[in-house]
Amino acid sequence: MSGVPPLKVLVIDDERPALDELTFLLGRDPRIGEVRGSDSATEALRVLQAEEVDAVFLDIQMPGLTGLDLAQVLSRFKQPPPVVFVTAHEEHAVAAFELRAVDYVLKPVREERLAEAVRRVVEAGGPAPSGDVQIPVERGGVTRFINRSEITHVEAQGDYARLHTADGSHLVRTPLGSLAEQWASAGFVRIHRSVLVALPHVEEVRSEGGRVSVVIGGTELPVSRRHTRELRSVLTRRDS
Repeated sequence: MSGVPPLKVLVIDDERPALDELTFLLGRDPRIGEVRGSDSATEALRVLQAEEVDAVFLDIQMPGLTGLDLAQVLSRFKQPPPVVFVTAHEEHAVAAFELRAVDYVLKPVREERLAEAVRRVVEAGGPAPSGDVQIPVERGGVTRFINRSEITHVEAQGDYARLHTADGSHLVRTPLGSLAEQWASAGFVRIHRSVLVALPHVEEVRSEGGRVSVVIGGTELPVSRRHTRELRSVLTRRDS
């Protein structure tokens, strides 16, 4: 983590054993410089109003002000800190996504999973791409969030879609057609009835023997005849 100062984080959980464990695990991470703990969202809010922290690790179900309530308040801050939800309940992932959480970690917390959450906090410290949104994905029973700007292309898999990034791929329960409509304004273009590409990630457009293809991350993807004219039209507008 060269050049990045140690992080100051605030951990909030009304159950003392869970609070102590999370504080201990975060304290072991070399990217973390200071860990503060609070067993009350109301108390934590007073701390956050008085001083700045680099990230908040937050339980959801707490008496009084819940974790979701606190995250909603933080979202109104001029410079809201990245929020990582740490909870035993899977069902709040959509609400966490809507609040632009950096990550969603399920209890019991594994140290390597927590390290991944810290990595996402570090990445969130930089400026977010304009108009970027976060997409909830599941892997191994864990819900994570990836930036849409990281997605290079999307492949249809029945009623599902597989999102490809430089680090791997993720299956989401959304048809390709729906994503094509929703993400058109973000530079996603259909090149085949089963493939959607992100124009910012297109490295080459090849044309040989009447066949057109695009290259993304070293992978060549064929463009169907039906979508060739649309792709060329979009690329021409982008370059003009």
